Amino acid sequence: MNSDYIELLKKRAKESKVYSPHQLTGLMISEILQDEKHKALYIKLVKNGNPDELLRLAKSVADRTNVKNKGAYFMRLLHKK
Repeated sequence: MNSDYIELLKKRAKESKVYSPHQLTGLMISEILQDEKHKALYIKLVKNGNPDELLRLAKSVADRTNVKNKGAYFMRLLHKK
């Protein structure tokens, strides 16, 4: 294979492929919580839940400076509701 083509494929793989609002909101939550490796989880939560409420909760967690693992804390608060 041509090395230029392989480089093009690598570049395209890194680009975001957001097709719906719940995907965008899920990605935003993963970035807010600095937990991008679990972005699929946040997308699923947004798809099945209230996007505004989840985004509000994520921003609330992100504002807390004493939380080390913001993603885990977010999930804990979410399951308490």
